[in-house]
Amino acid sequence: MDRRLLVLALGMFAMGTDNFVVAGILRSVAESLHTSISLAGQMVTVYAFSFAVMAPVMAAIAARLPRKLLLVSALGIFVTGNVISALALNLNTVLVSRALAGLGAAMFAPTALGVATSISDPQKRGRALSTVTAGLAGATALGAPVGTFIGGFGTWRSTLWFVAFLGFASMVGVWTMLQSPPQPAPVTIRERLAPLRDARVALTLLTTLFAFGGFLMVYTYAGLVLDRVTDGDQRLLAGMLLFWGVAGIVGNIVAGYLVDRYESRRIINIGLVVGLINFCILPWVSAHTVTAAIALVTWGLCGWGLIVPQQHRLVHIAPHVAPLLLALNNTATYFGLACSGVLGGVAILIIDPHYLSLAGAGLIAFALILAEAAHSRIMRKSHKDGPAAKLASEY
Repeated sequence: MDRRLLVLALGMFAMGTDNFVVAGILRSVAESLHTSISLAGQMVTVYAFSFAVMAPVMAAIAARLPRKLLLVSALGIFVTGNVISALALNLNTVLVSRALAGLGAAMFAPTALGVATSISDPQKRGRALSTVTAGLAGATALGAPVGTFIGGFGTWRSTLWFVAFLGFASMVGVWTMLQSPPQPAPVTIRERLAPLRDARVALTLLTTLFAFGGFLMVYTYAGLVLDRVTDGDQRLLAGMLLFWGVAGIVGNIVAGYLVDRYESRRIINIGLVVGLINFCILPWVSAHTVTAAIALVTWGLCGWGLIVPQQHRLVHIAPHVAPLLLALNNTATYFGLACSGVLGGVAILIIDPHYLSLAGAGLIAFALILAEAAHSRIMRKSHKDGPAAKLASEY
């Protein structure tokens, strides 16, 4: 295994952990900073929004910077943001530092994927990308539960120190192991956003945004939703989140095999429908350990299993700009996460947090409508193009 890819994967692991670990320490943050859980939940919103907005902007602004310098700088900003969060004495400082950490992640993630392809043999590029993205997938299964577990023994600040250490280790690895990777051709912001003019692309990206806005709304406030099972114990919560994370990895892998055998439309729709039903019954099944674990596994399989068929659909819509579309899909995911923090924070002020999944189900239902609208547009375009109709109808 190429050690250069491993240090990039470690950076993705750190950023994925930082993204998802907040759900497990939210109650501790709120109590420590003397604020509400709803306001503390905006830590997720600020980080995700910073990432979503700044990823395409920084990719264009920093296009001419040496890749190694950009990666090290990004990790330095990410680590600094988490150190400030760990030392912060009030929520405002935490939120500003979360935006800073999100900026570092926005600079690192797309650059790391680009570097992974440039330093690998052409016939091994897919494997290189999967190695680096495995760090992000692993964060959902291991990073977030481990970080939550650490917070259960120490404080929420211990968790953020853990994340900062991961980022620092990756920074040292990049500095020492990565030489001078090839410089890609610069792409302007206008060029990056040009695919959004295609209604098929726009509707597919909106599907991602609303689906993950619904799926991740409950995750952000998982400590409240599952408190009847965990009784507020962060270590028990970490164990429950482990079910979700492992199921997410399995769902992602299985979806990769399924899209090679079945049409993307079928996989997307089944995942959204099952996820919708699961969220509709979650307020009741989350009161018992066994049924809550089953619901978490189902949720992980459906939620993370949606990524691959969505990517598959985008690539087949416009294969000539596939990298840009995949980057936009990643941005849509983070916008969904940002929205989930805001909407979920408002919802728990109005309704019992145990019923929060019903609000998430509403977003998932709208995502299903958007997915079908995207398919309709794809079919309409394929009919105009003639021979491509049969192929396009699979997406």
